[in-house]
Amino acid sequence: MKAVVLVAGKGTRMEPLTSGCSKVMLQVANKPILEHILNSAIEAGIEGFVFITGYLEEQIKEYFGDGSKWGVSIEYVQQKEQLGTANAIGCAKGYVDGAFLVLNGDMLIGQEDLKALISRTEEAVICVKEVENPSDFGVLETDDSRVVRIIEKPKNPPTNLANAGIYLFRQSIFDFIDRTRASVRNEFEITDSIQMLIDSGAAVGYSPLEGRWIDIGYPWDLLKANEYLLKGLEGSCEGTVEPNATVRGAVVIGKGTLIRNGSYIEGPVIIGENCDIGPNCFIRPSTAIGNHVRVGNAVEIKNTIIMKDTHVGHLSYVGDSVIGHRCNFGAGTKVANLRHDGKNIKVMIKNRILDSGRRKLGVIMGDDVHTGINTSINIGTIMEKGRYTYPGEVVKH
Repeated sequence: MKAVVLVAGKGTRMEPLTSGCSKVMLQVANKPILEHILNSAIEAGIEGFVFITGYLEEQIKEYFGDGSKWGVSIEYVQQKEQLGTANAIGCAKGYVDGAFLVLNGDMLIGQEDLKALISRTEEAVICVKEVENPSDFGVLETDDSRVVRIIEKPKNPPTNLANAGIYLFRQSIFDFIDRTRASVRNEFEITDSIQMLIDSGAAVGYSPLEGRWIDIGYPWDLLKANEYLLKGLEGSCEGTVEPNATVRGAVVIGKGTLIRNGSYIEGPVIIGENCDIGPNCFIRPSTAIGNHVRVGNAVEIKNTIIMKDTHVGHLSYVGDSVIGHRCNFGAGTKVANLRHDGKNIKVMIKNRILDSGRRKLGVIMGDDVHTGINTSINIGTIMEKGRYTYPGEVVKH
């Protein structure tokens, strides 16, 4: 069986992290989001993939190639315009035979749930997740094991079964995609295609997700995914740890990495290749450090993703943050990550103030940001790609 994976979108809500990087290539636990999805699908028995690409597709093609590194086949189909999920899935027509899965390139799902989905025999099956706030989702109205109707963000939800955006389809879906009309958003919605399939009398079922389901829609969702993936980490060391450094718990240290004397690392932590860590720094749990990263003297890092080629200079603190590629922290740069009143931190995304749902959240820093010495960065701050700060500057959202 093949899986069609939707990876065409830019991910504007993830900016500035996606200003120069495909959303699905953003790293959690030191691997692209898309690689985690690929691995889960392979473990569930998927042998072929069709990637529906668009924004920065060359990054995806260069990394995954033909799939032989993973022992599978990967084909690429370009979605020339972003015209909705039905349009994207329709691009796979002629590339899949019989039953096939549809996965989103920004949703982590467990292999056991995928195995359960693959085993189903209905004409289509929708993965669902029981949620506390179904009015915020597309919700399924059901009759025993069948889906009767899909309702987008209903005021009075008939169930708490939210559409998880993961599907099993057969070839019949393409006929209904061809008949789907544009929505009020001028997009072709796969839920409209499915509703037509239901109305035709076809059997459409649903499959509850029992394991992980992490929808990475906003930058702070990367931290949630990173925390989850690092829980199952097994420690290993291919680098060098000097005699007076301390490594506790599950810690992965990549090839060519040096952990200098006085460093204290408490797992789960993953550190990439050719990094220079310490001396006398403190790296706390749920931290993922990419390749070619420098962490200097008297630095503390906690529950943070740091992407490759970034330098965190001495006397700095970084907590609950996502740091882009090739950033440089001037000495004494501090990141605040907790409100005085302990309430959830709000973030400005696309000119809207959103509740992150997190009590602790530091900075979302785009690529190539350089901070001057003694820069102070306030909670929930977004720093655009390429920004510089002056010495002693206070940066607020």
